[in-house]
Amino acid sequence: MTQRPLTTIGFDADDTLWQNEQFYRLTELQFTELLADHAASDVIAARLLEAEKRNLRHYGFGIKGFTLSMIETAIEITEGEVPATVIAQILDIGRDLLAHPVETLPHVRQTLEALTGKYLLVLITKGDLFDQERKLAQSGLGDLFDAVEIVSDKTASTYRRIFSKVGDGPERAMMIGNSLKSDIVPALAAGSYGVFVPHELTWSFEHVEEPTDAPRFRKIGHLGELPGVIEALQ
Repeated sequence: MTQRPLTTIGFDADDTLWQNEQFYRLTELQFTELLADHAASDVIAARLLEAEKRNLRHYGFGIKGFTLSMIETAIEITEGEVPATVIAQILDIGRDLLAHPVETLPHVRQTLEALTGKYLLVLITKGDLFDQERKLAQSGLGDLFDAVEIVSDKTASTYRRIFSKVGDGPERAMMIGNSLKSDIVPALAAGSYGVFVPHELTWSFEHVEEPTDAPRFRKIGHLGELPGVIEALQ
């Protein structure tokens, strides 16, 4: 009996299933306005990005690490003279980011409903555990997934482990996401299919070249096109 080439489908969450980066951009704008008397907005934004990258190994991905990086940047930009009131405002806008309503992207629910029961669906996302659990609960999509994996980073070994535990191994799995660096390239390296769904506001840290020569790489305009890609494989 011939085995199906695909049995398990992994989905990224932020900016694949629901909006995320646009809220970070709005928060960054508020932050640069707070420090407008001390430096130009592009300088503040660049220093904040440097702090975020530097702190990933300490705080990981997510809003809490982003908030700490804003505080660190404010201290650096003001040479240690940042007022306590500004620190309090940074904490406030960080809390606002944690409480922002979840806005699912187009075609998400229809696509998941079309695939559930036919494939093992697993949500694979980076970030703060509490925040990602909150967003999944508010999205109303949780019941459509067979498993949820909230990880500190996404590497080829991450996908091998998850797809071997949840499904039939990485070779019979597919990963869907908006980040080439985190969702697609490491999934391809693990032996899975990787379907890139670009989002206009993907964080610059997640940018790498498209692996167009990889035979298991696919690119779609939106999630509504995913069932057609899967059908072509089967």
